[in-house]
Amino acid sequence: MKLSRRRFIQTTSQSIAAGILAGVPAGWAGGAYADDSPETPDIRFGIIALTDCASIVMAHELGYFKKFGVRSVISKEASWAAIRDKLSLGENQATHMLIGMPFASTMGLAGSPVKPMVIPWLINRNGQAITLKNELKGVVKTPKDLKPLVDRAKAAGSPMTFAMTFPPGTHAMWTRYWLGAGGINPDRDVNLITIPPPQMVANMKVGKMDGFCVGEPWNYRAIIDKVGFTVITTQQMWRDHPEKVLAFTEDFAAKNPKTVRAILKAMHLASVYIDKMENRKHVADVVSRPTYINCPPDIILTRLMGKYDYGDGRQEQDPYYMVFSQRDANYPQKTFGLWWLTQFRRWGMVKSAPDYQGIVKRVMRPDLFLDAVKQMGVATTNFPDMQTQKFFDGGVFDPKEPEKYALSFAVHSRPV
Repeated sequence: MKLSRRRFIQTTSQSIAAGILAGVPAGWAGGAYADDSPETPDIRFGIIALTDCASIVMAHELGYFKKFGVRSVISKEASWAAIRDKLSLGENQATHMLIGMPFASTMGLAGSPVKPMVIPWLINRNGQAITLKNELKGVVKTPKDLKPLVDRAKAAGSPMTFAMTFPPGTHAMWTRYWLGAGGINPDRDVNLITIPPPQMVANMKVGKMDGFCVGEPWNYRAIIDKVGFTVITTQQMWRDHPEKVLAFTEDFAAKNPKTVRAILKAMHLASVYIDKMENRKHVADVVSRPTYINCPPDIILTRLMGKYDYGDGRQEQDPYYMVFSQRDANYPQKTFGLWWLTQFRRWGMVKSAPDYQGIVKRVMRPDLFLDAVKQMGVATTNFPDMQTQKFFDGGVFDPKEPEKYALSFAVHSRPV
């Protein structure tokens, strides 16, 4: 068959183009991986002024979100309730959250309207504490030391007051667990109030509470301001416990899988960066800015480096300081979700045994985590899960028997 000049040029051009395209990866178009482009590139991230917002902030500041096609905006919110509401309403598309909050929203507990949420990423482990007012220094070292004081105050009609940051959140559960270990019922023996993290120290200064539980840097700030001391850190209560998470609504994650993947890739890079100790001074300098935590960088850096002055004469270099990527910190273990549901059950936040397995499967999303990190060269086998967890009071949680564990506590608020 004789080719016309035009046909020859067309055929040759197509052959050359085909040859070129055969040599590039699938999905490549115009210099970008088209199949990896985020469906929703403009993402607003909610944060609270706490040291553990650092991986979101650093992913933004270091250009990691941009690297994966996400145009990020960081929105500092006033409270955890605002964090929940802005994610639920779509004002923020991703957010810094206490691990218990997505469960409470999915289940419609503790004043949360029903809004299913997912956890594909744990932001950090460790790094919170319980602070007591200075008047208790030398008097209270354990929750059992506190019990006679609580009993006297209750009998006098002026119960002691303790603050946490959000009812279904981590600080509430650490406070409840610690008090319960001393035979104190947080729902009957004391007043348990909600205060946003940055307001804890100011409220203690004016005598509003006897103690509080919050994340850093506010526990150390209380020591620097000479209003309180750290009675116990949360890593002393439960070594390498889960803390904050990166959460999305279930609907957003379902409709935007490539966006979620891009965000998690950026979070991986930021988390690894933060866990190189030589970078932590830079991290503290950045997150200390008024836009983020609004606190002197030295106050943030001290405990970020594992240097603990408890404010009562104790000092140590804590090997279990706040971590952002070490020891499989980011993997959303089912174990942690199951433990949270046992505490909802223990404290009467649910009236009967919850669907432990079904709820955890819906909220904890290791599939989304693995989808992202495998593209970053992270081995995706042998992540730990369903392992027993040990607590400072001798308690042991077997995730295979959550209801048995939930019913095992002498101090509880379950319906009788």
